[in-house]
Amino acid sequence: MIKQTPVNEILINTKNNWPESNQDLSPEILRIHRISTYLHRNLEQVLSHYTIQPADFSVLETLRKEPLPHCLTPTELSSAMLFSSGGLTKVLNRLAVADFIIRIDNPNDKRGRLVQLTEAGKHLIDNVIVELHADEQKRMSVLSENEKAQLNTLLEKILHVWE
Repeated sequence: MIKQTPVNEILINTKNNWPESNQDLSPEILRIHRISTYLHRNLEQVLSHYTIQPADFSVLETLRKEPLPHCLTPTELSSAMLFSSGGLTKVLNRLAVADFIIRIDNPNDKRGRLVQLTEAGKHLIDNVIVELHADEQKRMSVLSENEKAQLNTLLEKILHVWE
């Protein structure tokens, strides 16, 4: 894996070599983007032990958060997922073949189908999430509990602009 140029170095290079861009540059945005990249890489690394892709994880994780029987329509699933998935039908087909989800008739809409987490899917996502959260907590341990609370408050404030 190629080592990323540190954000501080990117900021210095921008200031020195593209000063007209530097005045409106938001270092915090660059840092958020870089952290997002690292978090995605960590997710992919954890998922490589389970032979599922990030889109698969997103579907399983979203369904697992729903009350029993862990079931949503495809539209509800798509809007509730943390990560967007452009080809949701393809992902659902892959997960159905692997027996991590089943598609069942929707009793409220005879034309529609529901996506339901299977026991195998529940078992898989329960294992993945433990490993993923342990990795994330190890990385977040550089912050005190107070710093984590402050960071969460600030990120929530920024997200509120979009959500």
